[in-house]
Amino acid sequence: MTAAAYFVLLERWIAAWVQDRKGPNRVGMPLTKLRLFGLGQPLADGLKFVFKEEYVPKHVDKWLYTLAPVVMLTAALAVFAVIPFGDFLPLDLGDAGDKDGMVQLLVAPQIDVGMLYVFALSSMAVYGVVLGGWSSNNKYGYLGALRSSAQMIAYELPLGLGILGVVLMTGSLRIDEIVGHQANAGVWNAFTQPLGFVVFVIASFAEAARLPFDLPECEQELIGGYHTEYSGMRLILFLIGEFMHMITAALLITLLFLGGWHFWGLTDGPVTSWVGAILRIVILLAKTFGVILFFMLVRWSWPRFRFDQLMSLAWKVMLPLGMLNLIVVAVLSEPAFAEYTGGDRTWVFVAINAVVALLAWLVTALLQPLAADNRPRGVEDLR
Repeated sequence: MTAAAYFVLLERWIAAWVQDRKGPNRVGMPLTKLRLFGLGQPLADGLKFVFKEEYVPKHVDKWLYTLAPVVMLTAALAVFAVIPFGDFLPLDLGDAGDKDGMVQLLVAPQIDVGMLYVFALSSMAVYGVVLGGWSSNNKYGYLGALRSSAQMIAYELPLGLGILGVVLMTGSLRIDEIVGHQANAGVWNAFTQPLGFVVFVIASFAEAARLPFDLPECEQELIGGYHTEYSGMRLILFLIGEFMHMITAALLITLLFLGGWHFWGLTDGPVTSWVGAILRIVILLAKTFGVILFFMLVRWSWPRFRFDQLMSLAWKVMLPLGMLNLIVVAVLSEPAFAEYTGGDRTWVFVAINAVVALLAWLVTALLQPLAADNRPRGVEDLR
């Protein structure tokens, strides 16, 4: 949650850099001359929300109005139970260790269906958005909730297809085993499944409601969307939940497609020392930080979709591409296919999926001008 607060500051710095202006750089300690380069801004924002009046409009459903941000934050926090933050620590705790003298950096290592757990919890977040918009009894909030429910349902399908390709290739639903499979193969899933990687990244943007997919709360149209009527601590729960969904999406992209804590020449082989264990944690966090920077750069570099474009992208582009990737991975994962490749299918995966991704891009680029803009041009078109 502290990371979410300071990522807000980082995003404001990046926004200022992209727009060629100064960002937060003067918030420091009161009664002193320390400016701290704006590092006091998250603290100031947090105190502002804590001491702000908890105003509840009379026309809202008070129980659901309060429950909505709680559901949003709970879903965002609970996902981290099955996300590993490294491999193992060489710390002997007897029966608590998963290996002899090793402790796994995972809150719930006993859950063998980690990806299903993540998928279920991420789907629960939409309830917070829908409850917040509906209980507010506000047209802007209600429209934001409707947009969010349609968007989440539409993009969960390509998101699931992207995950299925990885699970099918790995043969496990455990995230740590998916990372281990990439480390053993020496090739990350972003290279063996480039089409699935692109589908998963785009769907992750939509699931996290980040620009250009922030239709549920776009300020130019809906003021604040589903949290228009919120203020004080209830509002900050929504905002923290949104940023934590982005952090979760970045972690999943890193773990499922970018090798997690694996990096060539640095983390080959099992953990044998504290240096190796800490190095894996640093690599994972560095990759995740890079993905988060990409999220932020896209926000300030790409215009927002119209809602019909948003839904068209999900059903007409992302869903077919996700199914195509799953079919190709299913065919290449067949044991009979290994007989024609000498047993090692890694580079065959890379070559064939690269060709499939290139062909999919060419077909999509050719079809895109035909559906670029379906708005009527004038009275003649309306007739």
